[in-house]
Amino acid sequence: MSVNAQSLDLDVPGYMKEVGDRAKAAARETGRAESRLKNSALRAIADTIEVSAEHLLDENRKDLQSGEQHDLDAALLDRLELNPSRIADMAEGLRQIAVLEDPVGSVSDLHYRPSGIQVGRMRVPLGVIGIIYESRPNVTVDAAGLCLKAGNAAILRGGSEAIHSNQALAACIHEGLYAAGMTRDAVQVVKTVDRMAVGELLRMKGMVDVIVPRGGKGLIERVSKDSLVPVIKHLHGVCHVYIDDDADPGKADRIAYNAKTQRYGTCNTMETLLVAEGISGRVLPGLAAQYREAGVELRGCERTRQLLGDIKAASPDDWDTEYLAPILSVRIVDDLDGAIDHIARHGSQHTDVIVTEDLGKARRFLREVDSSSVMVNASSRFADGFEYGLGAEIGISTDKLHARGPVGLEGLTTQKYIVLGDGHIRA
Repeated sequence: MSVNAQSLDLDVPGYMKEVGDRAKAAARETGRAESRLKNSALRAIADTIEVSAEHLLDENRKDLQSGEQHDLDAALLDRLELNPSRIADMAEGLRQIAVLEDPVGSVSDLHYRPSGIQVGRMRVPLGVIGIIYESRPNVTVDAAGLCLKAGNAAILRGGSEAIHSNQALAACIHEGLYAAGMTRDAVQVVKTVDRMAVGELLRMKGMVDVIVPRGGKGLIERVSKDSLVPVIKHLHGVCHVYIDDDADPGKADRIAYNAKTQRYGTCNTMETLLVAEGISGRVLPGLAAQYREAGVELRGCERTRQLLGDIKAASPDDWDTEYLAPILSVRIVDDLDGAIDHIARHGSQHTDVIVTEDLGKARRFLREVDSSSVMVNASSRFADGFEYGLGAEIGISTDKLHARGPVGLEGLTTQKYIVLGDGHIRA
């Protein structure tokens, strides 16, 4: 069967089986590929993306126009949009991945046992990774690059709203792989928008080793519920910034403003601002004025409303909501204990920040807040594989197994025990 998913009478189960078979075979090739070859492919893909920038923008405009016609909200359109800066960032991300140390084949903890054997652990690829995502075309490139460098094959299923952008990026990826002498099947972008393809991918146990969903809470809940394949996921990002009463007001102002307004439609954007009562009168009025000027709607607790005046009352649901929009919940808490308690009850274990000059409080926050990224005096927007030096990320995991936080190269590998002997037998 030809892998041509644009046909109206496509046999989706058959098509997906062929994709899986090809990925399984490709994983053997990528798993044994030398770093030099993988890096060459990454750089070739980056070059092709830059050369193809105008074509990528043209194809992306088709998706944006379709999205507007189908009334996609502003946050989704923002995620969907490509521009010259984002295209340059994709290429740069691939080049950063190329210069990172290759984890595959590295051996750690090699030591002698009393029997005389040596025991250690070696990093190896996971195998075939299926990524299901919505809106963001950059995921196509980030996922392809990370999976390739970590020695995996990838099956990428983007959302229907980005079909033109993703297929244009797939062509760049395949051209780069071919130029470097690697199989194009190392990265396959599913060509059909039929939702049956997602269900088939989730049932491809034995072909696919891990599923990574990236998108809204509904998508991730569905994947987690239906998948027969292990899943690396986070459901949503209800991120907090807590301004402690020992905070530097200037730092607090910059961090809290940036964490909300630098981009609205990302999972590491602040959704709830917590402020210690002792400093609330010094920082909140000025911040509120900046938020209003930026068009951010504020929803506050009773103490916040008494301080700021005419803002909307926060409902119980607001504390648990990932807005992905210019809306911010604000709560005045008594102290650090109140902030930690609020985050424990309403956080999503994604990213939480404390702004304080008190080292003891900073250490308590780092130790007691159970999130995948916990920060001191820095914007939550830094919770990102690129910013963490991973080159890019395949997603952010709020699970505790097998990876947590931004998932880069190491999160896309596993370990196996290796034993070195010299004719040793067990007595």
